Amino acid sequence: MKVGVVGLGRFGRLHALTLARLAEAELVGLVARRQASLDAVAPELPGVPGWTSLEQAITESRAEAWVVACTTAAHVPVTRALLAAGKTVLLEKPVADNLADARSLAPLVRPDSGNLMLGHIVLFNSEFQQLCAEARRRGPLAYIDCVRHRPASTVAAFPGENPLHATMVHDLYATQALVNRADPVDFGARFHRTPAGAVDLAVAQLQWADGLVASFAASYLTPAGMPPRGFDRMEVFGAGWSARITPNPRPIEVWDERAQWPMALEVRADAVGATGMMAEELRCFCRVVRGEQAVPVGATYGDALQVQQWMDRLTAGLDHDRTG
Repeated sequence: MKVGVVGLGRFGRLHALTLARLAEAELVGLVARRQASLDAVAPELPGVPGWTSLEQAITESRAEAWVVACTTAAHVPVTRALLAAGKTVLLEKPVADNLADARSLAPLVRPDSGNLMLGHIVLFNSEFQQLCAEARRRGPLAYIDCVRHRPASTVAAFPGENPLHATMVHDLYATQALVNRADPVDFGARFHRTPAGAVDLAVAQLQWADGLVASFAASYLTPAGMPPRGFDRMEVFGAGWSARITPNPRPIEVWDERAQWPMALEVRADAVGATGMMAEELRCFCRVVRGEQAVPVGATYGDALQVQQWMDRLTAGLDHDRTG
């Protein structure tokens, strides 16, 4: 399948390198805002054409499908242009900064979301997929507990980036898959702020009509001595059983003058091939484009709108508590 990539930041570059090493795909185009970004990846992706104009790339490339991994602010206009041109899109989360912009794509999205798949590599993590299989086999859940902590330096490096939207969202999508899209009936959340007023911790709790409770904590609190991308953990409890996954960092650790965690994510794309959750996500996208598979739970356009509504409910409650 001939695929192009829009956006060459950290994740866009990983998408491009992974696609170039998949037997299921042929990387035929790159789009970036600046020529310097195209030049920077050219040694890793020799012979792959690049453009700084999306319109020109749509016309001149042979791509039938596109991965959109540019800035969130550009997601909707870029995706709208690609869908209007009849292309199938894998859009990195979130759809947009707000629910209204996200909903504006609805007229262009097929009812089954077959032309728009959301990029959520956590759904393709091997540990999480095994956890889902265990939950289906063992029965209903009573409690889900998710923690996703990132370095304290994130507050200064990405000013204004709320951990609820930046990191907790991954666990909300994972939980959505575990509950098979059921909507919670109760929402609650709290923030912790730095002395300067920046949010460095978000804690939330959801409850479903069947009694299931899920707790979420996402922060920018880990010190420099911990893994450079912090750590993630998910625990689930059912009747007579429990399970825990720790997908970040991966188990391998390396020591020299200090500890290192070389595989923060289950993503590898080297000269001999691609493995891990991004490779599986892109293989799934290839099958979706070919009509061989439906978009999985947690990755449809409707799923994205549902989780964005959950985040809006949580944020609205916090704003009310702060001003009420």
